[in-house]
Amino acid sequence: MKLVERHPTLCDCGDVAHTTTAEGSTPSDAAVVDVLLSGMVFLDIVFTDLPHAPSPGHEVWAGGMGSSPGGIANLAMATARLDLRTSLVAAFSDDGYGHWCHDVLGRQERVDLSRSCTIPDWHSPVTVSMAYDGDRAMVTHGHDAPLSTATMLGDNPPVPRAVITELGDEPWWEPSREGGALVFADVGWDPTELWDRAVLRRLPGCHAFTPNEVEAMAYTRTDTAADALSSLTELVPLAVVTRGYKGAMAIDQTTGEQASVPALDVPALDPTGAGDVFAAALVFGTLGGWPLAERLRFAALASSLAVQQFGGGLAAPGWGDIADWWTRTTRAAAEQNPAAVALTGSYGFLTEHLNSHEGRSVRRAYATIARLSDL
Repeated sequence: MKLVERHPTLCDCGDVAHTTTAEGSTPSDAAVVDVLLSGMVFLDIVFTDLPHAPSPGHEVWAGGMGSSPGGIANLAMATARLDLRTSLVAAFSDDGYGHWCHDVLGRQERVDLSRSCTIPDWHSPVTVSMAYDGDRAMVTHGHDAPLSTATMLGDNPPVPRAVITELGDEPWWEPSREGGALVFADVGWDPTELWDRAVLRRLPGCHAFTPNEVEAMAYTRTDTAADALSSLTELVPLAVVTRGYKGAMAIDQTTGEQASVPALDVPALDPTGAGDVFAAALVFGTLGGWPLAERLRFAALASSLAVQQFGGGLAAPGWGDIADWWTRTTRAAAEQNPAAVALTGSYGFLTEHLNSHEGRSVRRAYATIARLSDL
């Protein structure tokens, strides 16, 4: 794959800078886009290993910290790490945070930013994430981007193989769906906790819906994850309900498959971005035509590798990390470790896919504004 330098130029987005390749053409003009994404890029500052929640009037020292592009960037990095050609449509500030996030995504992660815009006099949204007690709390500040996704996409959007979006977003993905893209939809947490069922009316045209079990039961007015899943199959061809430490379940009406898989038992350092990693792996397996159980197992593995590191998208595993895990697991199985023996039986399908990515494997990256990641 040829790598090119990216630089800002003026475009028809108004008084903003658009990103192109050095040759003057966009990567999505020259190559197929596997996944098209749009959303807000945040600067994420992550504190990990807190002994307890912060409280008024007290200072808490964290055991670790790092910084990375966040928000939709988590998903973009997760798909790109799995060797999916990823195009991101997003607004970037021209402040220091915005330039840094743009550089990490474009230069380090090789995400196509040719349809993203750099906007002056608009500061980068920032989220501080604090991980403790197996979960996280977040504080965010930011303003809506002054440009819509449709404006940045222009009149000639790419035709990807898949789109990943939230149901609450503007339906910028409709031209892609009409061009044949599979639309994978998720839904954000409802802060009102009213769980308006009207949200589900936006699902027609989507290929998949991937809520967690709390969201799924709330929107479908059901009492169990299994009942929620059954209800969602009436709305989309591929319904998936994620269940955290309990794993995930899904029904794929296009293949007639139904599957439920457990989560992997791992120590969780930072769950930021784990859902994005799950979605990226699910899309990869679906585009590859994998059996449903293998898709869910692969997604569960990818998210379990992510939560053992800090940093959201930067913790997303690449094929190198997956290969490392498989080597450790098969070695432990050879030593008759019962858990490893069971895992090799469940994940034997990985061997074929690891071989096809050999020589192009990437691994997690450590990037932080402070230049050093403190674990």
